[in-house]
Order: sequence, then C-alpha cells, then structure tokens
Amino acid sequence: MGRKAGVLYINPKKFGAIAKPCMPEMVAFLNCLALNKQNDDKCVRQKDLLVACTQTQKGKPKNATKTINYHLQRLGRDKFL
Repeated sequence: MGRKAGVLYINPKKFGAIAKPCMPEMVAFLNCLALNKQNDDKCVRQKDLLVACTQTQKGKPKNATKTINYHLQRLGRDKFL
C-alpha cells in the first residue's frame, strides 16, 4: 500500500498523478540524444524547446501547502511539541 518512512506512511500512488510540466520536451530531447550518440549539436531544436519550457515553469510559484515536504515538516514540528 504505502512506503514506511520512519513512522509515517507515504502513498506513492497519490503523488504519481501530479502533472509533470516539461516531460514531453525532455523525452524528445533525450530521444534525440540517444539517436545521435550524445551529440547535442544535432538536437538544438529540442534543446531550445526544453529550455523555453523550463524558463516558463521557473516563474510559477509552487503552492507550498500541497508539497510532501511541507506536510512532513508540519508533522515533524507537531511531534516535538
């Protein structure tokens, strides 16, 4: 069901459905590298698309209340009170 991390149980299925924003661009770039024997000079278009995607994601703030680290820190603080 879940993985045990200390005393906490984490359900990995719950976090598997999270959207991965630049995944298609990264897969295309890695496929191009694999086809061209790690020569990134031939994969300029895919590299530019990946860089553009990551730059657009950089400006978006994360919602801290939905990250697993936020919840683990919160539970850790409550434990020491």
